[in-house]
Amino acid sequence: MNGEPQGTYFSFDSLELLLHVLTPRRWHIIRSMTGAGPLSVQALAERSGIDAASVQHDVHVLLDTGVLDSNADGTLEFPYDAVHFDFMVTAA
Repeated sequence: MNGEPQGTYFSFDSLELLLHVLTPRRWHIIRSMTGAGPLSVQALAERSGIDAASVQHDVHVLLDTGVLDSNADGTLEFPYDAVHFDFMVTAA
């Protein structure tokens, strides 16, 4: 680690909750935003190929869970260049 930034971590209490929040369409939105910088909802809809109403709904969920950031000018941002998943399976 040597003083280097380690990034931001998101935890989910269960795989079911992770899959509820990160649906395939929301994952597609995140992939479309990764490394893209700030985007408006309309620009994100065009970039992802998803209609603006669906993007707006999914963006609210991702904002509420802290996955996306909202800027003062109303643009949205996923301020990361990569995503890494780490799973731990324990005895029930």
